[in-house]
Amino acid sequence: MRIHFLNQINVFSIPPGLTPTQRRNFFYTQMDALGVGLVSGAAPFLAVFLTRLGGTNFQVGLLSAMPGFTGLFLGLFIGRFLQTRANIVPWYSRVRLIVFSAYTLTGAIALILPQKAAVIAMLVIWALASVPQAILSVAFTVVMNAIAGPEGRYTLMSRRWSILGLTSAVMTMVAGQILDRLPFPTNYAVVFILFSLGGLVSFRYSSRMQVPPLNTAAIGDRTPLLQQLKHDMRLVFTHRPFIAVSTKRLIYILGTHLVAPLFTLYYVRIVKASDAWISTIVTMQSFVLLIGYSFWTQQHRKRGSRFILLSTTLALSLYPALTAITRLPWLLAIYAGISGIFLAGLNLVFFDELMKTVPPEYSATFISVDQSAQNALAMTAPLMSTSLANLIGIPAALGVGAGVRLIAFLMFWRGRESKPAVTSNQ
Repeated sequence: MRIHFLNQINVFSIPPGLTPTQRRNFFYTQMDALGVGLVSGAAPFLAVFLTRLGGTNFQVGLLSAMPGFTGLFLGLFIGRFLQTRANIVPWYSRVRLIVFSAYTLTGAIALILPQKAAVIAMLVIWALASVPQAILSVAFTVVMNAIAGPEGRYTLMSRRWSILGLTSAVMTMVAGQILDRLPFPTNYAVVFILFSLGGLVSFRYSSRMQVPPLNTAAIGDRTPLLQQLKHDMRLVFTHRPFIAVSTKRLIYILGTHLVAPLFTLYYVRIVKASDAWISTIVTMQSFVLLIGYSFWTQQHRKRGSRFILLSTTLALSLYPALTAITRLPWLLAIYAGISGIFLAGLNLVFFDELMKTVPPEYSATFISVDQSAQNALAMTAPLMSTSLANLIGIPAALGVGAGVRLIAFLMFWRGRESKPAVTSNQ
């Protein structure tokens, strides 16, 4: 039993039966995740840093919302652009490196600027970074799906996200220790600048991936852009399986965006947790992802996607509500660890369920539409929840987010599993 478990969590192994190109892609994907995990150890402290600089609830919400603004307005154009690229990999690897460089700049302003000016500068940096972030959101899903294929999505993504979760957990714990031992704001500068070097690891390996063009017929297409977009919208919105799954996902994601900035505000202002405790809470959730991905991959083989979908959406609907009634940091860390188990399953099943409904040759187009809708939520929901927190309090606002997630669970419970998409001839 022990050997079986160790084999399951051997996330750096490569499955048998792959072609040489697939084996290389699998390895590059794992190493890319390692680099991303190194940087991700600093990500939870962006909002914490902004809060400790004196940022208002609105500014903390704006930090979460800015990628949504950019993605909403550019999403469809990004999808059409990527759809016509002969090689999408360079766009995936380069824009990720640009996004990670924003951490370096954030660390620099912590050393150079006074606190009030640093708040504005930080918001400007991440506003600019939201453009490559929008490209990355679409390119990531397209590249991962092209590498994994329909049969390999659970295996590839469970191992990738396990590596990312384990690395992120370790680095978040390291970040918490650095933050507690150095004076403010030097401590944040060290964390952001040092951890951003993981972007170089990510770029080194992600730039070597090899995936075929999405749709060779679209390369060099001279059709006017507006006409292309009109065709894309008609193609997407007449594809009912995609619309059905995407709508339910978006309601759940609305709940996620509502609570995202509230957790940080709750830890800092209600619980008054130290940076070390905040890092422990985040680390607990990240660390158990390693176990969670292995567990849910096995459950997928035994019980199928629907069991995972209902279990994870129900459990995670309760998480914000439990947080809102808890003041003890050690208990919050336990909740975070338990939620991490279910978050692993949710990541896998949401990715798989959506991609089942997407015609492979139009994946960039379909994903860009879904991302645009998500970005509309990312743009508005954090601002709504932080404004709501000003009116009814942070704990009550967390309860509202939990309620929205529960509605999504009920929709999934009453619905049916998605059917695989067929190749379109349009």
